[in-house]
Amino acid sequence: MAVTGRESGARADADAPGAGRLRDGPRRGVAGFRACADAVARRLHAHDLGPVPVLLALVVTWTIFQILDPNFLSPRNLSVLSVDIVGTGMIAVGIVFVLLIGEIDLSVGSLAGLAGAVFAALNVNLGMPEWLAVIIAVLCGAAAGAVHGFSFARIGVPAFVVTLAGLLAWNGVMLYLLGTETAINFSETGLVATLTSRYFSAPAVTYGLATLAPVACLLASLRERRRREAAGMPCRPVGGIWARAVLLAIVAFAAVLVLNRFEGLPLALLIFLAVVVASDLFLRRTPYGRQILALGGGVEAARRSGVDVTRVRTAVFVVSGTLAAVGGLFVASRLTSASQVPGSGMLLINAIAAAVVGGTSLFGGRGSPWSALLGVLMIQSIASGMALLGVEPPVQFMVTGGVLYAAVVLDSLARRAARARGSP
Repeated sequence: MAVTGRESGARADADAPGAGRLRDGPRRGVAGFRACADAVARRLHAHDLGPVPVLLALVVTWTIFQILDPNFLSPRNLSVLSVDIVGTGMIAVGIVFVLLIGEIDLSVGSLAGLAGAVFAALNVNLGMPEWLAVIIAVLCGAAAGAVHGFSFARIGVPAFVVTLAGLLAWNGVMLYLLGTETAINFSETGLVATLTSRYFSAPAVTYGLATLAPVACLLASLRERRRREAAGMPCRPVGGIWARAVLLAIVAFAAVLVLNRFEGLPLALLIFLAVVVASDLFLRRTPYGRQILALGGGVEAARRSGVDVTRVRTAVFVVSGTLAAVGGLFVASRLTSASQVPGSGMLLINAIAAAVVGGTSLFGGRGSPWSALLGVLMIQSIASGMALLGVEPPVQFMVTGGVLYAAVVLDSLARRAARARGSP
């Protein structure tokens, strides 16, 4: 059968290298979109919406407060908000680690106050260099967490009881270090004070950091996809990876644009975001982090799979105590003094509320450090908005309690729905 020149040319184009990829490009795009839609549908069916509820609640909260007071979304207030969330947020990240195994740590507020008191006593009263006083203060938090973890994992004392005892004991040590004074003031230009007073205002630096985050996320996601694809494992569609990177870039550049209109990008916020990212990578990408998640899914199942339950439980409380001490230093930095404020109980309540409101389950096995970020942003936004409106503290407590109650109810309903489906 004779073949015309036009037919032979078309066949040659079809057989040319890359022609199949060109034809499959639109198909892959459609397939990627369908895969994303199917994933969303599965999560809706499983009542696992991830961060969507708290993000929607945050949008509604910001919209209401902006309508009631136009200064709420001003660059100044958002800059203050971005620094105010750091101290409580650091503590909430540590709480997430404990909640992931289905336990609770009630001592974090007292440990935060103790860290500030240890730093101030060593630096101001004894003249110790700030950097050394900071290290000792953080180590005190880690040591206290180790005591809690050992008592819980080795001796068998319930976590609620041992951390409640820690709340009282470490609060007493804090008051002893502060002495008859209610606070110890330290240098406003020193290392600790700089943690919350340092800002980056150069556009090259701020927008460079805003570019770094989505690019790093994109490259890491594409690399993970190639590895999973090479191993024959299910992987995320390319379109979904690019969409997430673009969304992250929009958020990052919008935040920098707003913060640059006041004093710039706060150092405290950058440190907090670095801790959140590092904690998330630790939980998802390291064997030890996977053991924590496995332990939250069931102690006996984790033990039978080879997890050293005692070691993991102890380490989780060490992480919680360490981050509580770090958060306490940021709280002290914000006040430029060590005082009784962190040990009053509100810091503990806000940190636990932030972790739970952000989506971490009280029953263990579900949550991430990003939950702490979203939760503390929600809790602090409510406090900031009500402060601008002049709402009295009793009403603020009631509103915060209502938000926490709603988060716990949603968590319980999600767990009941999972049990009804036969999921763990």
